Amino acid sequence: MRTNSSLKHANGQDNSSVAQATASAASELEALDAGPSSAPSPVGVGAKAQAVDLDRIARAVREILIAVGEDPDREGLQETPDRVARMYAEVFQGLHQDPRGHLQKLFTQKYDEMELIKDIRFVSFCEHHLLPFIGRAHVAYIPNGKVIGLSKIPRVVDVLSKRPQMQERLTEELADLLMKEQDVKGVAVVIEASHTCMTIRGVNKPDSSFVTSAMRGAFKEKMATRSEVMSLIFGSKI
Repeated sequence: MRTNSSLKHANGQDNSSVAQATASAASELEALDAGPSSAPSPVGVGAKAQAVDLDRIARAVREILIAVGEDPDREGLQETPDRVARMYAEVFQGLHQDPRGHLQKLFTQKYDEMELIKDIRFVSFCEHHLLPFIGRAHVAYIPNGKVIGLSKIPRVVDVLSKRPQMQERLTEELADLLMKEQDVKGVAVVIEASHTCMTIRGVNKPDSSFVTSAMRGAFKEKMATRSEVMSLIFGSKI
């Protein structure tokens, strides 16, 4: 009986070893299949632990080149898929960042008048055609005992714009985020942009611009406050 028990124990160990080896081999195969194809998420405040699959993008770009009738193996295009992959990782890095991380720095200050940051330049990508739209954001708020670090709002604009976007959504996301995360009395956001999806293709109107606005709190409730911020942004244009 002792001998049989020992044999059973030995067989159990062998089976366990085989199972562990099989699991290890499967794990290694998965790693090989994944390959070194992903780039780490951009480093930044509130960045999520997520990756961009560069190899997958490069393969897709190569297929696009073939589909439009090009030769992806000719000299000028050989490295294009990899370049485009790295570009997408850069211009869409906001997908893996949390803009709220930039709004943690506040300064106690008894100031209850409007603060306005004008002409915050940004570049985003229209989610319908994946073509850039380029513009300027104007952001105003009325503090309530605390003011936001001056560079933080432009950083938030960068995070929200570095994603496939619609200008309407970008405008409202920015206004709602500031109202929700900061104890402010009101927020006004105005964005002016030129969309290449209509300036270089389609209707081809290169001189056109698109303006959106979002008013929250005092800016929405009080016409005088709204008029003041619009006058500060556009001056004699209105």
